[in-house]
Amino acid sequence: MNKKIPLLLSSFCLSVFTYAQQKTLTTNTGAPVGDNQNSQTIGNNGPVLLEDIHLIEKLASFDRERIPERVVHARGAGAFGVFTSVGDFSAYTKASLFAAKGKTTPVFTRFSTVIHGNGSPETLRDPRGFAVKFYTDQGNYDIVGNNLPVFFIRDAIKFPDMVHSLKPSPITNRQDPNRFFDFFSHVPESTHMLTRLYTSLGIPANYRQMDGSGVHAFKWVNDKGEITYAKYTWKSMQGVKGLTSDEASVIQSKDFQHATHDLYDHIKSGDFPSWQLYVQMLKPEELNKLDFNPLDATKIWPEKDAKSILVGTMTLNKAPDNFFEQVEESAFSPGDLVPGIEPSEDKLLQGRLFSYFDTQRYRIGANFQALPVNAPKVAVQSYNQDGALSNRQKTSDVNYQPSVSEKEYTDNSNYKYAATTYNPASTVQHKIDKPDNFKQAGDFYRSLSDAEKSELVKNLTGDLSVVNDRSVVLKMVGYFYMADADFGKRLASVLKISREEGEAAFRSN
Repeated sequence: MNKKIPLLLSSFCLSVFTYAQQKTLTTNTGAPVGDNQNSQTIGNNGPVLLEDIHLIEKLASFDRERIPERVVHARGAGAFGVFTSVGDFSAYTKASLFAAKGKTTPVFTRFSTVIHGNGSPETLRDPRGFAVKFYTDQGNYDIVGNNLPVFFIRDAIKFPDMVHSLKPSPITNRQDPNRFFDFFSHVPESTHMLTRLYTSLGIPANYRQMDGSGVHAFKWVNDKGEITYAKYTWKSMQGVKGLTSDEASVIQSKDFQHATHDLYDHIKSGDFPSWQLYVQMLKPEELNKLDFNPLDATKIWPEKDAKSILVGTMTLNKAPDNFFEQVEESAFSPGDLVPGIEPSEDKLLQGRLFSYFDTQRYRIGANFQALPVNAPKVAVQSYNQDGALSNRQKTSDVNYQPSVSEKEYTDNSNYKYAATTYNPASTVQHKIDKPDNFKQAGDFYRSLSDAEKSELVKNLTGDLSVVNDRSVVLKMVGYFYMADADFGKRLASVLKISREEGEAAFRSN
């Protein structure tokens, strides 16, 4: 017998077995596909037929793969993990995720750049978004913040203008320091954020080695209805590391998505990144005792005024299985709150409560909260209904409340919002009390080492030197001078601002 025959039979059987194990390709409706390589035509060389449904549906599906890019925070990466509470904080909040030592809550965290578009280099100077979704047993809770503890503005009415100035020009499609410094020269409250942003903190080395902040104050409310104002800070257990402009340029030339690679490579290797969550607290009667407005998003709470208390640890241990479905379609909002946590009167936060939900409904649809990455781990019992891609599977005729029906969902008075009294109760449109635009920027500048101060001056003057309008440059340097005289003088020296020009700018500010 020919010795090759058993080998041929063996190979044939193996190929038949392998073919039998393969899964048949189907259309989106589950019908098997006969040929995914060749379109149906009239003869070998004739035109393609419209009746090739698989071809038409494949192209139509491809044409609609993209959803609108986030206006801000477009470029990002995310991962799943777990949050563990270190104690019982029910004396301050009835939020269950903080109610017991060792209590664990699954989380999804997304890191991002703020201004730059999807696909942009991760080495650009920009705040980094730091958003955490807690899948709690009371529903989803989001802490949506940045790597820096303050922001450029304190009122949401300025947000569209700020973003427009930082985005590419509608004429040239180029980002231009002339545009954003023109805007910031009219917004002295931006001085603190700009001072931080133009240090190496403005270019984090990666997503693991940066802190996070909720930026805003929130209200913690306990079972008695007592209110405590709280601010969140995530402290990286990997340490904090930033890049100089030169270091960023070297990395960008080799890998424009280094931060995403870094995050996923470390998770894959089992080196799971972790952060400790700290909370600072102030009682309502303490707010007016400070020399600044503590609900101002351009301010930090100094440790001497509000000590940081460790409340838990977050560890990220799982990369997404599907980037689009679990990162691109993830949706966060500071309005995703649970009983025991409510928004403060911060004017910037108040605008975000509307804007975040609104942009997600525009971007991914009316039922975005039902997508797996956004869906809570508890049952949703709501009379909201329908809308594009609704899959609520309602089976009751009662879609309203109140009703005599035993199937009715009822509200629970234990979860009413905390009562707050405002005095005086008149309505106004006015800047906040105690704006104090420069003190904390100066405090931060003086906390830097000599090398860090030099890098800050280098980075700022690099952008200010291309601004064509001298009055804008003088006004910006005037702001930094009011934060710290040495800071302003060093900028003026590099930018060749004369003493007369500087004094005139100082008087105008």
